[in-house]
Amino acid sequence: MAQGQPKEPVVAYRDSWLLVADKPQGQLVHGDGTGAPTLTHAVRALVARTGGDAAQVQAVNRLDVPTSGLVLFSLDKRLQPQLDALVAGHDARKRYLALVRGSFPARQLLIDAPIARDRHDARRMRVAPGGKPARTLVTRLGQAQGCSLLGVELQTGRKHQIRVHLAHEGWPIVGDELYRGARSRAGLMLHAWELAFVHPVTGEPLVVRSAWPARFPDPPEAGLGR
Repeated sequence: MAQGQPKEPVVAYRDSWLLVADKPQGQLVHGDGTGAPTLTHAVRALVARTGGDAAQVQAVNRLDVPTSGLVLFSLDKRLQPQLDALVAGHDARKRYLALVRGSFPARQLLIDAPIARDRHDARRMRVAPGGKPARTLVTRLGQAQGCSLLGVELQTGRKHQIRVHLAHEGWPIVGDELYRGARSRAGLMLHAWELAFVHPVTGEPLVVRSAWPARFPDPPEAGLGR
């Protein structure tokens, strides 16, 4: 593979209008001006190789660089406004996996706390009374090796929302050193695992799940259903 060429993306779902790619850790979704290969570059290259129009490809949602998991792409610019509205209106259900140290005390917890930029560190966000409304539903899925595996569903879409909310509750994600999480050779233990929405063309409910991430403990027998 030539230097700088994007790696072949892992495709979790594709039809004539949509594609869902499984982003690895450390990859940008969009360009940042450095020229680093991005997931968008990789998806456009794949679409071009398979007879599609790469110019139509546009990411609908994004993930932080250290977060892995599902990213939705439009393959037809005519659908872009509908998809943007779907994500902005929170009609798309986004579920994540997160790993925290210790025994998470609640079977289920709704974190309802506004989020704003951290005035003292431009890289960070924080819970603040004057921030934008933010709600995160956390479900304990299981425990392994002194850690708790959590299922996390976003009910709003603020920057770093899951990372900020869990850290605010005293449960920073393993590998999230920005929010004082325990160090991990596996990096940030946060993965966008499931994306569910009504298909904007067919009108059918669509649920897309990624393969279980290898860096996480084995999946529990229960707790992952719809």
